[in-house]
Amino acid sequence: MLAVKNLNTHYGNIHALKGIDLEVKQGEIVTLIGSNGAGKSTTLGTITGLLRATSGEVWFKGENITSIPPSQIVKKGISLSPEGREVFPALTVEENLQLGAYVRKDKENIRTSYDRVYELFPRLFERKKQTAGTLSGGEQQMLAIGRGLMSMPQLLLLDEPSLGLAPNLVVMIFDLIVSINQQGTTVLLVEQNASMALSIAHRGYVLETGKVTMTDDAKILSDNDMVRKAYLGNI
Repeated sequence: MLAVKNLNTHYGNIHALKGIDLEVKQGEIVTLIGSNGAGKSTTLGTITGLLRATSGEVWFKGENITSIPPSQIVKKGISLSPEGREVFPALTVEENLQLGAYVRKDKENIRTSYDRVYELFPRLFERKKQTAGTLSGGEQQMLAIGRGLMSMPQLLLLDEPSLGLAPNLVVMIFDLIVSINQQGTTVLLVEQNASMALSIAHRGYVLETGKVTMTDDAKILSDNDMVRKAYLGNI
């Protein structure tokens, strides 16, 4: 479904991505793990067109989308739930979700997407008329993911969905990611909580200073001594 080939991205003189190669197959949950500054968010930003690749290619469903504007990439079936949630605080829950569907032409079917989001996140339904700025951190994360689903993506990119959440909410968010995947949405997950990410993913990539240093089935990565020592907090 998604193929990233020899991708290089710069921030000014900083070489942030150094020849990244990765693949996401339809139906998978694939996770990118690594320390701060490894290039995880930069990878998602380049895939979605928010950052311009210096060289290399991004292919989605057989089409080269490397130079396509972000709005067109959303229309082709890729949606991003950004790091830090980035909800619109002065707008209601329902208005935030409505913005997630702005690229869609099938306006009569948008109600079905609302229903799906509210089924996944009942708390959002309870607060649909409440402004997003008054929600808790966990509720804002639900809203950010729900907004990403409103464009009916085939591939959902999640950037640090557990960031700043209490442990019980982290478990709930990861359970919901599995549910979203089981409903047919492919997921590319960037997550510092490597243990949780690998526990739900099919495959994983380890990024270090802008390079892929390891890739394998998630279970194999979880059992790898180097990964355990560097990212899972044990040996």
